[in-house]
Amino acid sequence: MPENDLGLLMDAARAAGDIARSFWRKTPDAWEKPDGAGPVSEADMAVNAMLERELRTARPDYGWLSEESVDDPARLVAARTFIVDPIDGTRAFLAGEGSFAHSLAIAQDGHVTAAVVYLPVPDLIYTATLTGVAMLNGIAIAPSVATNPEGASILTAAASADPSQWRGPVPAYKRAFRPSLAWRLCLVAEGRFDATLSLRPAWEWDIAAGALIATRAGAAVSDRAAMALRFNRPVPQSNGLIAAPSTLHAALTARIRTF
Repeated sequence: MPENDLGLLMDAARAAGDIARSFWRKTPDAWEKPDGAGPVSEADMAVNAMLERELRTARPDYGWLSEESVDDPARLVAARTFIVDPIDGTRAFLAGEGSFAHSLAIAQDGHVTAAVVYLPVPDLIYTATLTGVAMLNGIAIAPSVATNPEGASILTAAASADPSQWRGPVPAYKRAFRPSLAWRLCLVAEGRFDATLSLRPAWEWDIAAGALIATRAGAAVSDRAAMALRFNRPVPQSNGLIAAPSTLHAALTARIRTF
């Protein structure tokens, strides 16, 4: 990994925050994507255009994968690829909530090597590299010490409580939710919640940065079948997501059905 990749992502994330704040709570134009893929706004597109311009100018040989760009298969043969969600949590952004994030990552050989998740309204910047510690605003973070799904605080959608998703009874966990999946991973990384689950397919742009941050903080991160995540794949999705301290992660994966 080039030594200054993390710095490049941090600068780009803060610039993305400047753009997002200029639209926030000002009723930006928004529309629904095809096939029920959710909303997108002129703010998402403005952030995406800036990130693609600035990051690809700085690293012209890197590939590009973004939620708001047409997928270019050239990324599959690039040595390194940017994986970006310009605004993760667009519904929250459009509702005037400050819980949206910018998720920026670089992947090489299937692994994320540098990652930034930035929440511009509370000014929280989570960072990690493949060989460094995970940090929040420059201070090292670590996950909780929870071990048992019973009573664990888990960030997940209500649908995760469907009994068909579990082997045996659904654990009596305490459910919470945040709209940004990238931030959910970071909240596990800093120990504010014990775990996060997504039992449906997860897009790489939502999880690439947060997965490295959670891993470097000390959490275990996998798909729902306990398989390691790989990034910049032809179809950029994982088979769900589980992030938790290692003992809790093992307990959860033992109880979640694999599909």
